[in-house]
Formats: sequence, C-alpha cells, structure tokens
Amino acid sequence: MRKVFYLIILIGLGGLAWIRLAPSDPAVWHVDPKVTADQDLTSGVRRRVPAEDGDFLRLNGLILATPRTEVLAGSVDEGFVTYVTRSMWMGFPDYTTVREEDGVLEIWARLRFGSDDMGVNRARVDGWLAALRRD
Repeated sequence: MRKVFYLIILIGLGGLAWIRLAPSDPAVWHVDPKVTADQDLTSGVRRRVPAEDGDFLRLNGLILATPRTEVLAGSVDEGFVTYVTRSMWMGFPDYTTVREEDGVLEIWARLRFGSDDMGVNRARVDGWLAALRRD
C-alpha cells in the first residue's frame, strides 16, 4: 500500500515537472494567428484591433513587462512575435501570438495544457489593449 502511495506521488511530481519544463517548439506555437474577428474561446482569446504607428512596439513593451513573460520567437521588426507567459505557481505556459498586418494587430492567446483557461488569456489580452489605448 505504501509503495502505491509513493508511486502516485512520484507520478504527480513528474507531471508537474513536465508542465514546468516541457520545451516550447516555435514550429508549433509561432504560427499565423489568422484572426478574422474577436473571439472569446474556452482555450483562449482572439482579438483584431486597428493599429496606429508604434502600437505594436508599445504593445510589445506592455507584454514584456508582464511577469514571467518572454519572447518565444519573432520580433516587432518582423511584425510577428509569439510570447510565452507562465502562471506563477504551477508554471503553466500560455502562448500569445501578435501579428501586425495592413494596419491591424491580430492577437491570439491560448493555453497549452488543459481545455479551459478560465478567462485568464482574455483578461490578460484585454488588459494589455486597455493599457495600450491609455498611453
């Protein structure tokens, strides 16, 4: 009985380690967001907003100021960036891809593990966009 308990603990710790340490493959996550309209999804959010000169650069600064966020691939100069933001306690990765094209910012934020992000990506993206408009 004790061995089963330790096995369960070991499997649980292994799962937590995988979530925190799993590699993020840019070939999988740094993809065209293809946002045609605003959408609130159970796994994330899509936003399409008009962009003025410098909006992408300012948005990039807001995103990178978010705790536990880093660039996975791309750059503002390319007009296409994917960011990884990890949750504080468990280190769950969320991916946000931003593309600027024809005066529009296309933003697609989504989770990696699970099926429902409980509105975390929507709140994060809408917060960035609200801060962008205040500047």
